[in-house]
Amino acid sequence: MKTSVITGDIIKSRNQAEPKIWMTALKQALSYLSPEKKYWDIYRGDSFQLEYKNISESFKAAVYIKACVKSIHGLDVRLAIGIGEKTNEGDTVSESSGSAFIYSGETLETLKKEKQNLRIKTDDSEIDYELNLYFKLILIAMDNWTINSAEIVKLSIENQQALQKELGKLIGINQNAVSMRQKRAHLDEIMALNNLYREKTAIYFTEK
Repeated sequence: MKTSVITGDIIKSRNQAEPKIWMTALKQALSYLSPEKKYWDIYRGDSFQLEYKNISESFKAAVYIKACVKSIHGLDVRLAIGIGEKTNEGDTVSESSGSAFIYSGETLETLKKEKQNLRIKTDDSEIDYELNLYFKLILIAMDNWTINSAEIVKLSIENQQALQKELGKLIGINQNAVSMRQKRAHLDEIMALNNLYREKTAIYFTEK
């Protein structure tokens, strides 16, 4: 069956005096995306893997993880999305296998060498080329999120139906401040790319 896998690692994690802070945030992000612990794991201290079965939502899931991590001062994250087959279901995500897992793991190694923070690999090289070009462009914004920008993206994804006024009440700011933070985070552009991503992945990878 087809699935998506996100493999990542925390950038500059060793510079943090309180690793429990980012570890807690990462665990909360992964458990929010997948309440079943068998589908995510944290290993080697600052690396992690998540199987995300809703393929068309995997870009948004990656954005959410990045927003959660960048809400902590001084941190960022590399994220590799792999879409492909799952040929073996293990008791944990690390014991499962298939091309989706291979693509994701190999792509993370490529990211480390090229100093890029988001990339996808699938069975379709044309889709990869197009989406990775868009990823490079959107990273100009996402890599430069402030803590406030990251926090508003996180909150907006968690409360997708909420109005700006309602989001503001959750964090004690007014509607105009929410609007400004969303604009600085380029949330509209990110969601536009998310819609394109959904179209591309639905055509090629969603099970009929």
